[in-house]
Amino acid sequence: MQPMLDLSHVGYTYHTTAGETIALEDISFTVEKGEFVAIVGPSGCGKSTLLNIITGLLPLDTGSCLIEGVPSHQKKNSIGYMLQKDHLLEWRSIYRNLTLGLEIQKQLTEDAKIRISNMLRDYGLYEFRNSYPRELSGGMRQRAALIRTLALSPSILLLDEPFSALDSQTRLNVADDIGSIIKRQGITAILVTHDLEEAISMSDRVLVLSARPGRLIASHKIRLSITDRTPRSSRNAPEFRDYFNEIWEEINDVSHEDQE
Repeated sequence: MQPMLDLSHVGYTYHTTAGETIALEDISFTVEKGEFVAIVGPSGCGKSTLLNIITGLLPLDTGSCLIEGVPSHQKKNSIGYMLQKDHLLEWRSIYRNLTLGLEIQKQLTEDAKIRISNMLRDYGLYEFRNSYPRELSGGMRQRAALIRTLALSPSILLLDEPFSALDSQTRLNVADDIGSIIKRQGITAILVTHDLEEAISMSDRVLVLSARPGRLIASHKIRLSITDRTPRSSRNAPEFRDYFNEIWEEINDVSHEDQE
């Protein structure tokens, strides 16, 4: 079966007046339909650059990036992208924020409106549909941002540190909430995060990148011996700490090598 995402020998170099900086080098991996993959690595290893390549915001220097067998820059409307900030427009109500992408794409049909209303109910935001972003908590704003992204029915969802602006308690709650939604709906997702516990608890597989230039140095299939797995319950699995220690050592080993 054709993978949802197929990266083959991807490389990227930033060109500035000060010279060239190789950000990514020979990255190859696939993501299957419905799979949740987390990407971790040292700061500056090119994690966000990789997401920008998948979206087509940055052109490939080398290699290929395919979504359902088609070059990713030709499938931009199939990609949902959640960033570190929710970027809700403060002068639009929550409901009108959620319809913005559909309005731009001229796809705000009656069926789309019904789908948004159903998601507002499912995600506990229906009573706030006429409120403004400033009236919502950080966690509620992120749930609204997720609905806005899913309203466009993307084939693949990219998450670039989407919980990093939240305090630790809210971050855990929102990660559990949004992670459970993604898994329940079988959405194909790629999460970039510096939080190893977040990566392990939310994903089916964790990819580890080296220090710059980013290279894929490890892939961990996450198998936890618990039933009804959620991001929160995953942290109580007996295998969880073993995964954490192994991935932590891999990241710190390559970080130390880069400093020497």
